[in-house]
Amino acid sequence: MTSTDNAVTVRPSTVGRPVAMVLGLLTIFGPITTNLYLPVLPALTANFQSTISAGQLTITACLLGLAVGQVIAGSLSDRFGRRRPLLVGAIVYVVMSGVCAGSPTIGTLIAARFVQGLAAAVGIVTAQAAGRDLYSGGKLTRYCGRLTVLGGMSAVIGPVIGGQLAAFGDWRGVFIFLAVVGAFVLLTSLAFFPETLPARCRSKGGFFHILRNYGKLLTDRTVAGAVLITGLTYSAIYAYLSGATFVLQRIYGLSPQEYSFAFGLNAVGVMVFGFIGGRLSERSSEKRTMVIGLGIAMAGSLGLLATAFLHPPLIGILMSLFMLVGGVATASPPATALALRDHSELAGTASSLVGMARFALGSIAAPLVGLGGPDTAVPFGIVTAASICAALGCLGLFGKRQKLRP
Repeated sequence: MTSTDNAVTVRPSTVGRPVAMVLGLLTIFGPITTNLYLPVLPALTANFQSTISAGQLTITACLLGLAVGQVIAGSLSDRFGRRRPLLVGAIVYVVMSGVCAGSPTIGTLIAARFVQGLAAAVGIVTAQAAGRDLYSGGKLTRYCGRLTVLGGMSAVIGPVIGGQLAAFGDWRGVFIFLAVVGAFVLLTSLAFFPETLPARCRSKGGFFHILRNYGKLLTDRTVAGAVLITGLTYSAIYAYLSGATFVLQRIYGLSPQEYSFAFGLNAVGVMVFGFIGGRLSERSSEKRTMVIGLGIAMAGSLGLLATAFLHPPLIGILMSLFMLVGGVATASPPATALALRDHSELAGTASSLVGMARFALGSIAAPLVGLGGPDTAVPFGIVTAASICAALGCLGLFGKRQKLRP
């Protein structure tokens, strides 16, 4: 059966606002899980009388859970549909958020965060795979652009909300808030989210069939290149998310609330550049748009590396962070669209590869930024610059022309 035969084509006009709302909620599921408690991370570490690296392991555990969970969720959603795995994942998420809130030790919290990440991964996979069920061509790229905007906004607005929650309670209150968010996602999914993958279009077969599906995708140079670029650029983002909280609070002396507002400035960059990335891919080509985005991100990462050595005023590091997230937001929509474009029958599996690369590489980058201790930003700058350089190198996997297919 071909990709065309398996494609699930639904006119965008039939995608109502309730379904669009659920897809938007699923998009923010992963980022807020990772980022909402960043402003309270130093307080959490102090509360457990633990090291900075151990505190950052709570981020790494969640990212690993998100990576592993997407591999599992992608295959399950291709085989059993989008709705059932989503509902199970939402239930587990609510339970594990409660376990995080009640964790008596840092070890318990790290383990609970891993399982919480596994559950949150289902929402991310469902948002991307259901979008591929509903859209194709230029509409798919625009949809990926909207996902980038929503995901990026939640990544940078999450710490803003977390910073404000910190003003009214301790770090445990953040996880209680996440449990409430998970319950809301569960209820809205039950009420409004239909099955977008008909039974006739679902993947068949067992474990070895799943492995063949992954092999089929990874031997496609376009998919492999898009997945690697997405993963490497997001490793820079997660290095930034992990390191900025210590750099801005310990080195520049910002309070959790001031940090959250400084962090929130990047939401503007994500919105603007994410929209540009989706539109520019339609008018030009995906590869050209990725080159532009990676160039902007490279300038931002080099700026961060320079600020680590030169210690300029606060505005210097804020401008570099803005360029980094803006460049990634430009490159992400075309990269995601390319990964999903040619294999509609494996949309869930392709989506899981994209997500796995993002969070697996992010889980490696996040703790590296703390190797030099809380009073230096040098590892932070090195990790972000190296990640973007590697992403630029992956452009060689693509052919000379990567035009959007109708």
